[in-house]
Amino acid sequence: MTLGSTPNRQLIENILAPVASFLKEQNGQAYLVGGFVRDWLLGKDTADIDVAIAGDVLKTGRKVAAAVQGKYMVLDKTNRVVRIIVDRDREIKRWQIDFSPFAVSIEEDLRRRDFTINAIAIDLDEFIQKGKEVRLIDPFGGERDLKKGLVRAVNGQVFEADPVRLLRAVRLAAEYDFKIEENTEDLIRGYCQLIGNMPGERIREELLRLLALPAAGNFIGYLDKLGLLLALFPELAESKGVKQPREHFWDVFDHSVETVAAAEYLLKERDWRYVDEDLLTTAPWSKVIKEHFAQEVSKGSNRRMMLKLAGLLHDVAKPKTKTVADNGKVHFLGHAKEGAAIAVTILERMRFSSKEIKLVETLIYHHLRPAQMTDKELPTHRAIYRYFRDTGGAGIDVLFLALADYLATRGSEVDLEEWRHHCQLINYILGEHFKEREAPPPRLITGHDLMNIFGLTPGREIGKLLEIVGEAQAAGEVTNREEALALVERLLHCARNKNRTIA
Repeated sequence: MTLGSTPNRQLIENILAPVASFLKEQNGQAYLVGGFVRDWLLGKDTADIDVAIAGDVLKTGRKVAAAVQGKYMVLDKTNRVVRIIVDRDREIKRWQIDFSPFAVSIEEDLRRRDFTINAIAIDLDEFIQKGKEVRLIDPFGGERDLKKGLVRAVNGQVFEADPVRLLRAVRLAAEYDFKIEENTEDLIRGYCQLIGNMPGERIREELLRLLALPAAGNFIGYLDKLGLLLALFPELAESKGVKQPREHFWDVFDHSVETVAAAEYLLKERDWRYVDEDLLTTAPWSKVIKEHFAQEVSKGSNRRMMLKLAGLLHDVAKPKTKTVADNGKVHFLGHAKEGAAIAVTILERMRFSSKEIKLVETLIYHHLRPAQMTDKELPTHRAIYRYFRDTGGAGIDVLFLALADYLATRGSEVDLEEWRHHCQLINYILGEHFKEREAPPPRLITGHDLMNIFGLTPGREIGKLLEIVGEAQAAGEVTNREEALALVERLLHCARNKNRTIA
């Protein structure tokens, strides 16, 4: 692999040159370091710039921000790390510059970094002047490891110094299609339990960056081989070796890991080695579905990532709920409900946002629902209405989790006729949903109608009545305002005869 690329002139002229000029006036040394140098050597364009400088970073960073007309923020006051965001013109990228200090020398700063491929520095002035011919400061052989495609720890203490690096090593290997060097793998196995003690926010960030990758399912399994997966998710430990009914290809644990890979296959991110590519011809997909899964859930996450995370955790309660009947049949009654509650606890511990937690909770709670909507016939309009009502905005996501769950149940023994039946069901549900979304039926009555005509007061009873009317309308049982009001009148009459409210 030939490393190095021509520096982005826009970056130099608009960002780095003014920064270097200002720092030179201050008689300060400055070096490009970390991810920026790594990505530049790999020929990857990046808008994230890491700069190590001598002196007071907090004070200097504020002055640099003013000089380049950037937004200044302190990322870590204790370690004196600041960020400057530059976004002056629509024609220019949104650049992000992180400044960190070095005290003794740049070589000593690199010694404290995590991996050799991140422990390379370039003098900022030289980079601007010489570009591709610039001299690398590379005391640990980072350039060599970039050529070999290796993630190697700078020293044996890197994971003790910051255990989040344990997860970062796997994420970097996945992101760049590198391998983790053998001694570094051994270090990870030795220190894997430390990851459970780290702040949830930092774990969430690394985990999301891993889940964003198209082959995250493979690396979920790799996390397990390194001892990291159960350190992150100890709740999954009990699922190892838990046998399932004979239609299952894997035990509960391996099934959960393969569900992530199956979800990526359905999202058209990758192939899945257990099935033929032709299976996707009957699976649901469209521009609307693609856009749906690209939707942001919270900062740093989207629906694709949350589907994968739900796939990993969807059967977490199976060991707890497993029973064996007298005839030997295995049941996991209530595992969806129990699993949703366990997932909430896990994601709260990792400081996922309330929106992310709610989405994953809904996916797990309802992941059996699509298969329960009908036996052999297609579901009724009423059943589809209730399904999307109960799943909120997660109805499409649940359908895809159900399909991924099915594939990860059968593995290489997928029954094509059964698969087509599943896809026919899901496609029909989605088709009816999209038709209604594109041309929603007119609202027949409102809450004000119920208050004005029936003398009701604002509250849950009105909401429940409108819900019942909407369901009846979806089922074709009421088609106009008069029929809707007549239905409400019957419901109220029945409820009052029984001396109760509708709620």
